[in-house]
Amino acid sequence: MGLKDRRTVILDSGDPEQKRQEIRDYFHATFTVDEKLYETLRCDETYYLRPDRLRHPLIFYYGHTATFFINKLIIAKVIEQRINPAFESMFAVGVDEMSWDDLNQAHYDWPTVQEVKAYRDQVRALLDQLICTMPLTLPITWESPWWAIMMGIEHERIHLETSSVLIRQLALDQVQQLPFWDICPETGEPPQNQLLPVSGGMVQLGKSKDHPLYGWDNEYGTHKGEVVDFKAAQYLVSNREFLAFVEAGCYGDHQWWSEEGWNWRQFKQADYPLFWIKVEGGWKLRTMGSQIPMPWNWPVEVNYLEAKAFCNWKAAQTGKPVRLPTEDEWHRLHDLCKLPDQPDWDQAPGNINLACWASSCPVDRFQAGDFFDLIGNVWQWTETPIYPFHGFAIHPWYDDFSTPTFDTRHNLIKGGSWISTGNEATRDARYAFRRHFFQHAGFRYVESSAPVVIHDDQYERDSLAVQYCNAHYGPEQFGVPNFQQQCARICLELMQGRRLGHALDLGCAVGRASFELARGGFQQVTGLDFSTRFFRLAARMQEEGNLRYAFPEEGEIVSFHEVTLAEFGLEQTRQRVQFYQADACNLPEKFSGYDLVLAANLIDRLYSPRRFLSTIHERINPGGLLVITSPYSWSEEFAKKEEWLGGYRDAGEPVRGIDGLKAVLSPRFRQVGEPQNLPFVIRETQRKFQHTITELTIWELL
Repeated sequence: MGLKDRRTVILDSGDPEQKRQEIRDYFHATFTVDEKLYETLRCDETYYLRPDRLRHPLIFYYGHTATFFINKLIIAKVIEQRINPAFESMFAVGVDEMSWDDLNQAHYDWPTVQEVKAYRDQVRALLDQLICTMPLTLPITWESPWWAIMMGIEHERIHLETSSVLIRQLALDQVQQLPFWDICPETGEPPQNQLLPVSGGMVQLGKSKDHPLYGWDNEYGTHKGEVVDFKAAQYLVSNREFLAFVEAGCYGDHQWWSEEGWNWRQFKQADYPLFWIKVEGGWKLRTMGSQIPMPWNWPVEVNYLEAKAFCNWKAAQTGKPVRLPTEDEWHRLHDLCKLPDQPDWDQAPGNINLACWASSCPVDRFQAGDFFDLIGNVWQWTETPIYPFHGFAIHPWYDDFSTPTFDTRHNLIKGGSWISTGNEATRDARYAFRRHFFQHAGFRYVESSAPVVIHDDQYERDSLAVQYCNAHYGPEQFGVPNFQQQCARICLELMQGRRLGHALDLGCAVGRASFELARGGFQQVTGLDFSTRFFRLAARMQEEGNLRYAFPEEGEIVSFHEVTLAEFGLEQTRQRVQFYQADACNLPEKFSGYDLVLAANLIDRLYSPRRFLSTIHERINPGGLLVITSPYSWSEEFAKKEEWLGGYRDAGEPVRGIDGLKAVLSPRFRQVGEPQNLPFVIRETQRKFQHTITELTIWELL
């Protein structure tokens, strides 16, 4: 089997040693193809260009796929030592198209290409050693250390696609066409598209936890849907078919666009698809590494907003209810045509999995039943914003894969493209992007009068996140004051007479203390949390001023709550608070210069509390304060015993958390006052509560 047409690994059966070699081969093929993608860049300087202003330079993505392995293996407790903490911080968090990260280039001192390549070589060697030596039993499940390795491999395969789209947006003189990435030589005129009948029926989506293939969290659970009869276009919309929309002046005609679409079109001043190039006398097409005469029989590549506008125009032209398919309708069509699923096919049944070319191909090249390109060639936009299936659960090692997209603003794409490999090339794959976003994506239209169901449930339901939403913004329980408010009040009292410049709320969870510190007078407050399920809620509160959550009262009975910053008098603080995802034990350099650092109930949840405490002084201004609260709930679930600050015996004598704090902090800090007891309550259900007494200590940097 060559480098390209690799198939994802079956994880529940086979000989363990053969499976070890299969995973090893899959890993190395993935790593190599990723590096070959970057060989298309003309020179080292190209790595530092930003093809998309909402994305990092390409050097970030070159490092990101390698650091992802290390960061996930640390979280999964497969390894204990980092290779390069600075890289594993710098390259850790990408940029969602919602611009949650700060793209100020002054914050990024990118390393050289050679330095990143050397780092990648170290990561490859470490992974190879792990794969060769780790105990392996089958099946490989969510809890297995091998799941973390598969997670890294499939993540890198996602970035083959997303990075290739960025490379495609570079100036042509910054890339080179290489034989490994040969494009399809077949061009011409497409056949006439037509709508063909599709019988309705039941579709069932969602994987069970014992599914034999690796999957991302949003693929698991159950969904059943009844699809009524509809008609579907026999072919994907070709460049030729879309040209009629362009030549009719529809890009400049508001009536065909949704408000979101028209706002995007006005902002971009788009008059035709992104990868089309207007030349004297006609059109050309930009592929990843070349500019070629327009292949009119290849599928057009557009974002959802453009595809939707075309459907609106087509509906007016035909007098028929033309729109994009729903996720359920795509699956109905896929299932009726009985396509084999990867990895079980003998030969790829479409232009997918890098089995054919490094480009699109004619829309009438791959047939299944009466239809063409049900999978492959380009992704297909749907009308369905991604949502969680019943039974959805976040994987604890990657809690930000899906949950940030469950906002009705990210629409599903189905079917894969020519560069969709591994998990992406399977029937169950569920990937979604903002509607203005570009992938190697086009569309097929359908004719149906059935209403489109939007699963518009934006009430947060993740159990842990809901508990913290309620603890931060819900009512007091048993007369115990709000813990975050109390922490902020004590901090502000301590800061009287001191500079209220920049405060850091470490382990901010869903953000209440950050807002309270800003209300108390801090000019700027930064909230950091390692968990995206918390970070995204804090960021939503900052951006929109409200949160909604569904609280479990008893069994399946829930109560629905909406809280706003305004009701707590915190609305005016929004512009002075920012939230980021970060690892407290490996903070990026940009997080420094604080007059106050609050670390509330954080240290006994860190994998390396000693590292955190021995480096936090680097982030604090001279004379600044560090405020720590902790119930000292040491557990090997979070950190090995040698990392605990207390809760053990030394020479037969008990060592407590406060003793460990003093030992680590006293060389650089002076303890201010005596420890204080601070209670807090977390409500789990209507009748179940956690009541904890945490100890608050105050430390001044010498």
